[in-house]
Amino acid sequence: MGIRTVSDYVKFYVNLNMQDSISLSNFAYNEKLVLKNKTASGKLTKELISQSIILLDDLLTEIQDIGEKSVLEKYNK
Repeated sequence: MGIRTVSDYVKFYVNLNMQDSISLSNFAYNEKLVLKNKTASGKLTKELISQSIILLDDLLTEIQDIGEKSVLEKYNK
């Protein structure tokens, strides 16, 4: 898994070109669900999934604090 920072998650979202169909916060929530399902299936290590969930929680907190548009501008430079 190549995503190691909040910035990586934002860039991944932007590169998917999904801004018109799904918000960044919904994308982050969906990613958390996918990771939790992968934990249950054993496809990824718990440590890697835990780190990713922490990053997604940080991203969601930042979206809540400063807004989605500001987060996108901050990390998508």
